Amino acid sequence: MERLIERDLFPEIFHHLFQPEITLLVGARQVGKTVLLRMLKDALIKKGIPETNLLYFNLDIISDWEFFQDQRKFIQFLQERSSKGKIFVFVDEAQRVPDSARFFKGVYDSNLNVKLVLTGSASLELKTRFKESLTGRKRIFHLHSFSFKEYLKAKDPTLIETLDSSSPSSLTQKKFLTLLEEYCRWGGYPRVVFSEDSEEKIHLLTEIYTSYIDKDIVGFLQIKNRLAFSRLVKLLSAQIGQLVNITELSSSLNLDRGTVERYLHALQETYIITPLYPYFSNPRQEIVKQYKIYFNDMGLRNYALENSSPFPERFDKGQVLENTVFREILLSLTHFQKIRFWKTKAGAEVDFLLIQGEEILPIEVKTTLKKPQISKSLRNFIQKYSPPEAWMVNLTITHEKITIDQTEILFLHPYQLSPFLKSRRKKYP
Repeated sequence: MERLIERDLFPEIFHHLFQPEITLLVGARQVGKTVLLRMLKDALIKKGIPETNLLYFNLDIISDWEFFQDQRKFIQFLQERSSKGKIFVFVDEAQRVPDSARFFKGVYDSNLNVKLVLTGSASLELKTRFKESLTGRKRIFHLHSFSFKEYLKAKDPTLIETLDSSSPSSLTQKKFLTLLEEYCRWGGYPRVVFSEDSEEKIHLLTEIYTSYIDKDIVGFLQIKNRLAFSRLVKLLSAQIGQLVNITELSSSLNLDRGTVERYLHALQETYIITPLYPYFSNPRQEIVKQYKIYFNDMGLRNYALENSSPFPERFDKGQVLENTVFREILLSLTHFQKIRFWKTKAGAEVDFLLIQGEEILPIEVKTTLKKPQISKSLRNFIQKYSPPEAWMVNLTITHEKITIDQTEILFLHPYQLSPFLKSRRKKYP
């Protein structure tokens, strides 16, 4: 049975409900936007907002959809309802409204005593329709499938209390790593997380992927060659962490370069993949233009690869762990931080760089280490850029430090990333 899990994004969104701009919540299909809307509604009731002042519309329901066929009538309806107090209007799947950007711009510009909270599944669709019309009138929040911290809340909430511990017991560490391996296998789509049966998890991932292809790709983006698109997803799923070669992909898929680039853009804008760009200071020696691709949910990635094997049995466990670490870093970023990778033309490479201003934190990912040591590539980066610290994320060594050329190297397990990144935000606001 699915439980309600407070999402990491919840406090920030709830605070924005009391700001005048439209609250726009976007994300991939089935990541929990509808559940989050209902939790926001319940939180407003607990805060003392009368339930009669909360209007909820789900545009997958025909009776609700009919409210939005005439903008003038809808504005009159809201004027009547808001005459005695502020009205909160929640609209799920708002992009289904005909000419939705103009529709909600008109509602917002009517200066009603109304707060609009909208959701939509397809980022590209919302950007296409809302970008210019709602300039200065909205704030966008991006909801993803569960982070590992949210996954812990769903699986074993008691572990959250020990997540920040500087010295967890060996049994607690074992629990963390076991759940991390499950997370690396099945990902964080809420319905998949709450299912206890492997076959049911695969069935749900099939449903999520098929719905994505039919509604976002074929339906809105009108990409007719769904077979080639699916083959591209499978190719990319086998190449996570590698430099993207458009020419090679075009040849493998028998598609022209422009089509492949359009497909890649569609995958990014619909929250399936995220590109990672290089960091460089010497274009002659370091990679400048090529980028890497990571998936935003490992369950969907493993489904595309047709490999749902347990983590210890996987041939690609290094790639899987690297992608998982990337996603944890990505979800932790503030507005002043960015993530990059470093690679020289001679082959030296550091998986991730967390950059804030002039401060650079190199992060390497290894599945196993027999002793506290670093790669030759990381040593090269340290010698070139002299960062004050570096992290070695791995599954075997934690709570140990070594110093190389005045750079402090910290060894930590992947589940420790969230609290360590949080403490770093406090150190470098």
